Amino acid sequence: MDKTDIYKMLEEVKEPLLGIDIVNLGLVYEVSFKDEYDVEIVMTTRNEDSMLAEYIALSAREQLTGKIKNLEHVDIKFVSAPKWNKDCMSRYAKYLLDL
Repeated sequence: MDKTDIYKMLEEVKEPLLGIDIVNLGLVYEVSFKDEYDVEIVMTTRNEDSMLAEYIALSAREQLTGKIKNLEHVDIKFVSAPKWNKDCMSRYAKYLLDL
């Protein structure tokens, strides 16, 4: 299991308001492993909606713990800087949103 695998799994987690995954939206800033049973994700949201952040965190945890055997802890840290903007999005996400 490596970072690439985690990012691929997180591509299954949709931002509910736009319906596009959190990786292509550029919401995931960093993935790191504390050890083989513990992963940390640093990310942001498009706005400061705490309910949206909670939903995304829950969805990400469910996605990872459902697919990674023996994963004990998913630590998701939301940061406000750097602030998200449309430049964070992948070309694919921009295409889907017709930007």
